[in-house]
Amino acid sequence: MHYRSTRGKASGYTFEEAVMTGLASDGGLFIPNEIPKLPSDFLTKWKDYSFAQLSLEILSLFIDETEIPRADLKKIIDASYSTFTNKDIVPSVQIDKESDLWILELFHGPTFAFKDVALQFLGNLFEFFLKRRNSQRKAESDPVHRLTIVGATSGDTGGAAIYGLKGKENVSVFILHPNNRVSPIQKAQMTTVLDDNIHNVAVEGTFDNCQDIVKALFGREDFRIKHSLGAINSINWARILAQIVYYFHCYFTIVRAGRVDPKIVFFTPTGNFGDILAGHYAVKLGLPVSKLVVSTNSNNIVDRFFKTGKYEKGVEGVLETPSPAMDILISSNFERFCWYIAYECEATGPTEEDRISQAGQIISKWMDDLKSTGKFEVSEASLIKARKEFSSGTTSDDQTIKTINKYYKIKDSDSKKNYLLDPHTAVGVNLANTMRDEISNELGYSDYISVCLSTAHPSKFVEAVEKSLSSDFPEFDINPLLPQQFVGILQKEQRCEYLPNDTDAIAKFVESKAQY
Repeated sequence: MHYRSTRGKASGYTFEEAVMTGLASDGGLFIPNEIPKLPSDFLTKWKDYSFAQLSLEILSLFIDETEIPRADLKKIIDASYSTFTNKDIVPSVQIDKESDLWILELFHGPTFAFKDVALQFLGNLFEFFLKRRNSQRKAESDPVHRLTIVGATSGDTGGAAIYGLKGKENVSVFILHPNNRVSPIQKAQMTTVLDDNIHNVAVEGTFDNCQDIVKALFGREDFRIKHSLGAINSINWARILAQIVYYFHCYFTIVRAGRVDPKIVFFTPTGNFGDILAGHYAVKLGLPVSKLVVSTNSNNIVDRFFKTGKYEKGVEGVLETPSPAMDILISSNFERFCWYIAYECEATGPTEEDRISQAGQIISKWMDDLKSTGKFEVSEASLIKARKEFSSGTTSDDQTIKTINKYYKIKDSDSKKNYLLDPHTAVGVNLANTMRDEISNELGYSDYISVCLSTAHPSKFVEAVEKSLSSDFPEFDINPLLPQQFVGILQKEQRCEYLPNDTDAIAKFVESKAQY
């Protein structure tokens, strides 16, 4: 299996090269050259597999054994999920039998966010590849292979990446977050880690500003090569790959609950488009999914695309919402999905290689247009294709707050379960309720199962949760629900650099702190 860039000027990359490089040399994102085939009997053979077993089977399809022997890949996977607190790693819980609503809980990792699933794996991949490269040095005088991680976070990626990489040998980590735009607990999860190889930077700006700086640094070839830059954001293919697995795990969990040939609609809270893109790859592999629903907050550039065919920045910029991890203007991973619609609907060459080349050229033009004009538009054929792959909807701030309140009010019964949603999960749950007629009409049947991906533990977003519950539950106290790791975290020593929204300033800071 090899990988190519979405922009067409870089190809033939191995899995190791794609992971360690992060971003292609032409600025594009890596995608696999082909979609592998699942075993013909996977629906029966994999039904009782654990999350780790499913990971081994699915990841092996995208990673040649010549790159990572199967036994080594198993060790990496087992180590990655050894710190999760639930034996199922990502359990699926039915909270409403009447509407057949399930929650896929992705917050049982060490930092209580879905990012742990991918970033614990990615951190161990980095370590595996670096150790192997350094073991192949022929002399002590040969340079040591190092990696400088530069990433942007809207809240959860940073904490998960730092946990996965703290103390790792020959790895320096620089995480940029928008100052005053992450929750206090999210910030503390990052800045209370005082290991020498961890560096937090609060940028005066938005998450998109942070993301733009990261991309700009990767675009400086001399800087990228000198510091061996590596990516932990969902632009890194390994993150998408790891996340594919939990769509399969959820499907089989529901099958094991007694549902034969379940018709499942996934409602995925969407910011940078990585989580739902993983679902798209699961479908492309052959997982029987009825629909994937892009679930956005008021920063709804992706929902607007599926409504209009125009991918256009909002004139008002990034809006602050109760679901801050989704407060994003541009969804980086959307480029990967766009490559497939460009290849299938826009490219017209006589051969496959011609169409692959044309797709790269089309993506380059779309991304150039986005950069220069703030938008691009696809053809009617591409929009029709996109709508076949996804439905979409937007949840307002008020709907988010009311949805949290609604499910906390429920008294446990045979048919319903009291459940405390985090604000991102509430975005998906609201759409599972409000889009039911629309989805039923689209599918031609209404007896489907709604699964909402729960992306974070509610205690990470105390302000939004308390605002949702204060009027009806004035006595509500989040403290008994706090994971032990959060108790007293806001009082711990923190270390953070505060810098302007300026690429040169960030580059200078990296220069001063990176290992050589």
